[in-house]
Amino acid sequence: MAEAPDNSPDPALRQRFLNGMGLAACTVNVVTTEGQAGRHGVTVSAMASVSADTSRPTLLVCVHHLSPAAQAIIDNGIFCVNVLRDDQSFISDCFAGRFKTPDGNKFSCTSWTTLATGAPRVVDALAAFDCRILSAQKIGTHYVIIGSVEEIFALDRGSPLIYANRAYGTPSRIDTRRDGQSEDVESVRLGAFHTFGPHVVPQVLSRLAARGRQIDLKLVEGDHRRVLEAIKAGDVDLALIYDFNLGDQIETELLTELQPYVLLAENHPLARESALPLATLANEPLILLEPPPSGEYFLSLFSERGLTPHIRFRTASFEMARSLVAGGFGYSLLSTKPAATMSYDGNALVTRPLADETRPSQVVLARRAHTELGAGAEVFAAECRGLFGVAN
Repeated sequence: MAEAPDNSPDPALRQRFLNGMGLAACTVNVVTTEGQAGRHGVTVSAMASVSADTSRPTLLVCVHHLSPAAQAIIDNGIFCVNVLRDDQSFISDCFAGRFKTPDGNKFSCTSWTTLATGAPRVVDALAAFDCRILSAQKIGTHYVIIGSVEEIFALDRGSPLIYANRAYGTPSRIDTRRDGQSEDVESVRLGAFHTFGPHVVPQVLSRLAARGRQIDLKLVEGDHRRVLEAIKAGDVDLALIYDFNLGDQIETELLTELQPYVLLAENHPLARESALPLATLANEPLILLEPPPSGEYFLSLFSERGLTPHIRFRTASFEMARSLVAGGFGYSLLSTKPAATMSYDGNALVTRPLADETRPSQVVLARRAHTELGAGAEVFAAECRGLFGVAN
C-alpha cells in the first residue's frame, strides 16, 4: 500500500521559497475598494495578468486574509489596482502601515479620483486597473482575487516602482551608451532639487567643459521627496538637495547656506523698505512655495516668533510663485535667487532681506551612506566644491 504524501509544512523549503521570491522584482501596487463595506486600501506586490482574451481582460491580486481590505474588497465586489510610479513609495508605505499621515487617514497621502466602478484611483498613478470581482479563493494565508477589468488608466510617461531584495527600486535600461559615444565620456546620475538645480548644474557642466571633461548626465529633478527617493533607491549617484530630514542612510557634504529673502512686485508699498521684519509680513498676503522642505521652513520662521502668516495662495512651482508676486497678489519668501528680475510674464520684481536674524537653509551634496562614487560622479562633486569654494 502506497504511503500517503507528507503534507506537513517544511520550514526550510518555506524559507528558500521566500528567499527566491525576494529576488523576483515586482511592481508595487495599492489595491483599493469603496462601497457598503467601507473605503479600504492595501499595498500588494502580488498582482499579475490572467488573460487579455476573456470577454474582458482579467487579472489577479493576492491580499493577506488578516488585512481589513481583504474582506472589504470581497464584500464590495469591486477594486482598483493602482500601479505606483517610482517616486510614489510614500503611498506604498502609507498603505503598508509603515508610515502614518498626520490625520491618521492613509487616503490623505495623495489625491484620488474614480473610474467605472467607483473604487478609488490614485490621480497620478503610473497605471490603474478598475475591476469587478469574478472569484475569490483563500489559499493559505492569502485571498487570491480575480477581477474583470472594467476600465484602464495609464500615464504616457514614467517608470514603475518595483520591490526586490526587500527594498524599493526602479528599472534601469541596459543600453545606456549612445551610438558613437566616446570612451572618454564619464557618466553621472544626478539628482537636483527643482529650485536651485537649474542655477547650479549648468555652471558645473560649463566649468567641466572648459577643462575638457565630457559628462554624460542622467538628471532626476523634483522636489525634496522625489530627489530623496532617488538617492535611497540608488537611481542617482549624487544629489544637490537641502539638508532636511535626510536620515542616517544619507551622507552629506555642505556646499553653501542660503538666507531667506522677501520677493515683492516692484510697485509694492513694502518695496520702499530696505529690510522687512516678519511681524510686518505676517499681515500681508503670502504666496507660499509649499513643496517640502520649503513650505515647512518658511512657515517655521513665523511660528518660531509666535506669528501666523496670512497665506493667500500655495504653489508647488517656483516660477508660479514669482509670477503671482509680480502680478500683485502678495509677497513670497524664497531662498534661491535667480539673476533675472522679471517674472515669466514680464513684470518687474525686487528682493529685500529680512530684518530678523533667521536660520539659513543648507545646500548639500548627498549620496547613499557607505557607497563609493564612480569616476564621473567624483569629477562632478569636485567641480561643485570648486564652484562654491569648498575645500576638498
